[in-house]
Amino acid sequence: MTVTESPASRAAEILSRPVALNGLTVPNRIAMAPMTRMFSPGGVPGEDVRSYYARRAAAGVGLIVTEGTYVGHDSAGQSDRVPRFHGEEQLAGWAEVAADVHAAGGTIVPQLWHIGMVRKQGEPPFADAPAVGPSGIRVDGTEGTGKAMTRRDLDDVIGAFADAARDAERIGFDGVELHGAHGYLLDQFLWAGTNRRTDAYGGDAVARTAFAAEIVAAVRAVVSPEFPVIFRYSQWKQEAYDARLAETPEELEAILAPLAAAGVDAFHASTRRYWVPEFDDSDLNLAGWTKKLTGKPAITVGSVGLDGDFLRAFAGEGAPVQGIDDLLDRLERDEFDMVAVGRALLQDPQWAAKVLGGRFDELTPYDAAALKTLS
Repeated sequence: MTVTESPASRAAEILSRPVALNGLTVPNRIAMAPMTRMFSPGGVPGEDVRSYYARRAAAGVGLIVTEGTYVGHDSAGQSDRVPRFHGEEQLAGWAEVAADVHAAGGTIVPQLWHIGMVRKQGEPPFADAPAVGPSGIRVDGTEGTGKAMTRRDLDDVIGAFADAARDAERIGFDGVELHGAHGYLLDQFLWAGTNRRTDAYGGDAVARTAFAAEIVAAVRAVVSPEFPVIFRYSQWKQEAYDARLAETPEELEAILAPLAAAGVDAFHASTRRYWVPEFDDSDLNLAGWTKKLTGKPAITVGSVGLDGDFLRAFAGEGAPVQGIDDLLDRLERDEFDMVAVGRALLQDPQWAAKVLGGRFDELTPYDAAALKTLS
C-alpha cells in the first residue's frame, strides 16, 4: 500500500532542512524578507525593534534579513526613522537586536542600503546631502537635483559598505546582505536605464556591474572568509515595474558572474510573484535561474503565502492566504534554496510556526494595517 505524505508533514520536512550559506548554517529554509518599517527614531533600533525580530525567530524563522539600514554615507537615505548601520548608539542598538535573535534560536543579517538617486535633497538625516547616482538620472528618467558620482564618491560609498560589513561581524551578526535591488543605488549602476556612464562603470552589462562588484570585493576583504555575503537584486524597479536587467539567461549571467567572482555567497532574487517564470521556454523563476547560472545558493521571494500582488497590498488592499504546494515542489527539486517571506510574516509573527506545524487553517489574510505596528 502506498502511504501518501500529509501536506503538514511534507511542509515540515522540506522547510525544516538546514542550509549552508558559506560558513553559516541556517536551521531551516525560511527567511524573513527585509521590509522598511521606520520605527527607529534617530536611526536607532530600540526595544520594540528587538522584540519584533526576536518574536519571528522564536516562532521558527531560520534567517532574519533586517529592514534596509543606511550605510555611513550622507546621501545614503532620506528618513531619520529608518535605522542606520553606523554610529555608536545605532550599532549598540543593532548588537542587542542580534543578541535577542540568537537567544530566540535564529540567525540574522543586516541589509546594507544606499538609496542613491531616490533621495530628495533637504530630507533627513543629512538634509544638505545631494542625491547621487551613476549618471544623476532617476529611475523615471528625470535628472532631478542629484549628481553623477565622481571617483571620490565611488570610493566613499565603497568604504561605507565595507565599514558597515566589518561592524556587522564585530557586533555579532551572522552575515550581511547588500541591497542591489528595486532601483536603489547599486541597482542604478546595474540598469542601463539609469547608468549612462562612458567610463569603466558604464557601457555593457559587465561594465555596469563593476561598481557593485567592487563593493562586494571590499566587503569580502574586511570580513572573515566564512562570513556570508548575500546580494539582493531584482529586474523590476520601484518606478519602473516592467524594467529588466536581462532579457535572456545569457544577459543575466553576464551580470551575476562578476558578482559571484567578487565574493557573493548567496543571491536573494526579488520578484513580485515568485511563481512566474523569468524567461521563455522554462518554468524557472528568477531565483532558479540565479542558482543555475552561478551555482550559488539562491533565496526566492515574492508574495509568498498570499494570493495577490504585494504592491497593491502595500497600497492598502488585503491579500487572501495562498497555498504553498508549488513553493514546496520547487524547493524539493532544488530550484532554489530558501524562501523569504514578507507580508505574511508582517501580518503574523507566528507564520513560520504555523506552517511548520501544519496549522494552515490558522493562517490569517494580510491586512495593510499591519504596516502601522511592530506586532
